Amino acid sequence: VKPDTGEALKDLTARTDVTAAARIACFHDPKAANADVEGMGLKNTGGYIFYDGNNSQWLDPGQEKARTYLLNIIREAAEQGFREIILTEVSYPTAGKLDEIDFSSAMTAGNTAEAGRQAQVEGFRREVRDALPRNVILSLELPAETVHTGTNSDAGQELSALAPLVDRIYAETTEVEAPALETAVKAASAACDFVPELTEQPAEGLENWLLLQK
Repeated sequence: VKPDTGEALKDLTARTDVTAAARIACFHDPKAANADVEGMGLKNTGGYIFYDGNNSQWLDPGQEKARTYLLNIIREAAEQGFREIILTEVSYPTAGKLDEIDFSSAMTAGNTAEAGRQAQVEGFRREVRDALPRNVILSLELPAETVHTGTNSDAGQELSALAPLVDRIYAETTEVEAPALETAVKAASAACDFVPELTEQPAEGLENWLLLQK
């Protein structure tokens, strides 16, 4: 008899020879955004749900209800025994008619929309760190270009602000480009490790890497 999902998960997280990691997509959650547009969905300036360049929808990082929804998912993963939490899409959309996004929830007195986006993304990372036990590895996936340049203003991502808040940063890249990205991460935070996501197994030399399924 095959074990059910709960039993299989319990067996996996109890192993000491592997680090069980939960990969959680955050603000790009069309199902949750559409289920509660007023409370959690990222809206356009007309008051309707915003559609990005891929005809998809997002949660609003500036909405407390959206952040609480995600924090509960993240806490549950840690409680289930996952020893690493890898968060993806901790950002605002970067494709589509971005000038039509309603950024009012991100704005505070004296802030520009760009500064507001960065403050919301950084604030969420702090909330996640505070919500997790210290023995849980907290990781963040970023686009390689964001790591390389250090910023993506549309996404609200600033490497120098985010790297000190996490233990590891992941990015899809190549074996050749990985050292430069690691240098960029270490420049932002000496305590933060870089893990390249590769489509092919690397030659000897890289200690930590993640092999993506083709």
